[in-house]
Amino acid sequence: MTELLFRDDPYLREATGRVLAHTAEGGIVLDRTIFYPTGGGQPGDSGEVTWDEGSLSIATALKAEPGQVALIPAGEGETQSLPPVGAEVTQRLDWDRRHRHMRVHTALHLLSVVIPLPVTGGAITAEKGRLDFDMPEAPEDKAALDARLAELVAADLPVTEDWISEAELDANPGLVKTMSVAPPRGAGRIRLVRIGEGAGQVDLQPCGGTHVARTGEIGALRLGKVEKKGRQNRRVHLHLDG
Repeated sequence: MTELLFRDDPYLREATGRVLAHTAEGGIVLDRTIFYPTGGGQPGDSGEVTWDEGSLSIATALKAEPGQVALIPAGEGETQSLPPVGAEVTQRLDWDRRHRHMRVHTALHLLSVVIPLPVTGGAITAEKGRLDFDMPEAPEDKAALDARLAELVAADLPVTEDWISEAELDANPGLVKTMSVAPPRGAGRIRLVRIGEGAGQVDLQPCGGTHVARTGEIGALRLGKVEKKGRQNRRVHLHLDG
């Protein structure tokens, strides 16, 4: 099993770890990691791993065996010197890229607040994100949506997490906004991401990704184009402005 350090502290930029295994594809599995693995529309983290005898650029991270994360070296196809099994390594994130992913991910949760319709898909990059909605017609007033997003960012709402059991989620199916991606099961509990608190809560939904601590950290946002993706679906793009 790989301990997911990013789950407890998404702001952790550097940490040590010990090599548990090499994958057949040339990746390395650590006993603990700060690298988020690709999933839920959020890309895997990049950065580097260093050890006494060398260093390795990491292009991305992927889920491996159940409960493990594999760090995938950059330079696919080239001969790589991997840290040996049992070696202690130091992990360092490409923090600017990860932090932008966090800003975009939290912003997409806000987009699902201002467009309160079922979500059929989504994706995140370091510059923008998008959500696909079960929405027959495009929004009539994009300026109003932009203004509402700006209000939620300016409110500097806290972003926190809670955990519930799978049975509790089954009893509250309205928590799940995504139609195409079900929350991960099998561990017995589900992580919820909450935006706002008490009477000021604006969102609560299952999510395994990394988020900023407060909405004010997102910064300026701008709605992009709205694309038609089938009879009932509209793809809404959201950009970071800075």
